[in-house]
Amino acid sequence: MAGASSSLRDEDLPRLTAELGLPGIIDVHTHFMPPAILAKVWDYFDSAGPLLGRPWPVTYRGSDEERVAHLRSMGVRRFSALSYAHKPGIAGFMNDWTKQFAERTPDALWSATFYPEPDAETYVRELVEGGVEVFKVHVQVGDFAPNDPLLEPVWGLLAESGTPIVLHAGSGPAPGDHTGPAGVADVLSRHPDLALVIAHLGMPEIHEFLDLAERHDNVRLDTTMAFVDFWGLPVPDDIPPRLLDLQQRLLFGTDFPNLPYVYAHQVEVLQRLDLGDDWMRSVLWHNGADLFGVEA
Repeated sequence: MAGASSSLRDEDLPRLTAELGLPGIIDVHTHFMPPAILAKVWDYFDSAGPLLGRPWPVTYRGSDEERVAHLRSMGVRRFSALSYAHKPGIAGFMNDWTKQFAERTPDALWSATFYPEPDAETYVRELVEGGVEVFKVHVQVGDFAPNDPLLEPVWGLLAESGTPIVLHAGSGPAPGDHTGPAGVADVLSRHPDLALVIAHLGMPEIHEFLDLAERHDNVRLDTTMAFVDFWGLPVPDDIPPRLLDLQQRLLFGTDFPNLPYVYAHQVEVLQRLDLGDDWMRSVLWHNGADLFGVEA
């Protein structure tokens, strides 16, 4: 299987970050979910469903504690616990669980989600006032438009608070009815200060989402699954120079634990871009540390 092997091993990462002069890695895109929901996610990947179109063996299973321990062993100092609501009425349950996870896992960012529903503004406001650190929204899985009218007050609230939102709006691994940059651009036209983190560099619409980041100072992108061998796709020649120009607004992300390859491969493919040690330091640590107030 493409991407199953990597010359860089997970156990090599502490040495690599030390050579870069970094205290470790900040991963903005990792998943910890209520066990029953995570089991369904893994069942979906195991089925190699129609949206995937290929085998997708999840590399990192085991308990929450075992997966947290593995992140720590690689020198991942802070990481998210992204859950995403896929239907109305479930966000509260997921948010209660991720709050408890953050309380018992001090190196996890307190993460939450929301869905276009009448009470979304109310529970998002309560979370923001309580100190939640990051939200996750998944347009394809939730099957809703980013510019759904029910989300308008939520976006206004989050633009004011500055709370980051990891937003999966790109059309990969398969398009949905509402994926792509158009709905996100519409939201940003009314809320230009939103601290959006475009997941997966917006794949496959990387160019269009980079355009949005170039137009909006608070739009960032994460590297999750970008350029990995699993896709078998070349890196477009014009993308690395644009990533260098946006050095301060790229965040490291992986999709751990739901990876069909080893974690270190995501670092390896960023090294292949050959954008320099300073760029790697920004992506692996400094940009995430600045966004979430993480001290070395």
